[in-house]
Amino acid sequence: MPDAFPARWATLLKTRKRDGTWVATPVNLAVDGDRGWFSTPATTGKVKRLRYTADVEIAPCTPRGRPTGSSFTGRARLLEGAEADRAQRVLAARHRVVFGALVPLELRIKRTHARYYEVTDLRPVAAAEPV
Repeated sequence: MPDAFPARWATLLKTRKRDGTWVATPVNLAVDGDRGWFSTPATTGKVKRLRYTADVEIAPCTPRGRPTGSSFTGRARLLEGAEADRAQRVLAARHRVVFGALVPLELRIKRTHARYYEVTDLRPVAAAEPV
């Protein structure tokens, strides 16, 4: 996992729609070694888009989603069972306030549950060639 991510509060996650366009959303990413995890409520558009394709793009960003560093492409994999439990523990340890109070409240209000994903196979995005 690139050095830009462990210390960041927010990461810009881009997921691909069926028509090929990208949708960007800031998420909390927890990093442990070369693995990164994020979660999202099960009813969000990200879950639908990730069901279609596992391709993602991530970049460090501000809490409002403005990119602050280089982008990386990778793959997101839905976690279940013990893997999802571990991801939840790592996210809760890294983002105590968010996952200790805000996420449970959001899930209760939305009457849904969380989906946990692992981000792997990160490669730097090739810079666009000058015209």
